[in-house]
Amino acid sequence: MKIVILEGSPNKNGSSNALAKAFMQGAAEAGHTVDILDAAHADIHPCTGCIHCGYEGPCVQKDDVEKFRAAILAADMVVFVTPLYYYGMSAQLKTLIDRFCAFNSSIQRKHMKSAIISAAWNADGWTFDALESHYKTLVRYLNLQDMGAVWGRGCGTPSMTKNSRYMHEAYELGKSL
Repeated sequence: MKIVILEGSPNKNGSSNALAKAFMQGAAEAGHTVDILDAAHADIHPCTGCIHCGYEGPCVQKDDVEKFRAAILAADMVVFVTPLYYYGMSAQLKTLIDRFCAFNSSIQRKHMKSAIISAAWNADGWTFDALESHYKTLVRYLNLQDMGAVWGRGCGTPSMTKNSRYMHEAYELGKSL
């Protein structure tokens, strides 16, 4: 299976990216091809809502979204990776997802698999409620098949994350595919 990981952390060596690497290792060991795309450091402009794309592209904006579009549509699975910022995904990942507007139908027709990996400083049981709800809505709307999630509670620093059970959970999620 071809998997594309969409990383949304502005911190290239942060907790969510460490979890993504553990997932990638497990998936690669299971025989899958995995590519990581850095949405946080790409040139991606916000959707303007102009609907010039007609919901199936191309977008009038000329930025890095076309390379993301090609990679996503060539994949069998998409993995959303984000730190938890104010109980939602990072603005960087959300900006990319908003631009899915120009190829929603193509994603919906593919019946792709998906997963989400997130890290948060907060360890309360309700920490990921809003992000989990948003992810479930994306799964439903984009006609994705949810393969699982890693909700890294109490992963405020890379060292906290690397010493947590979530590194193993991310690895095992990738390995289980």
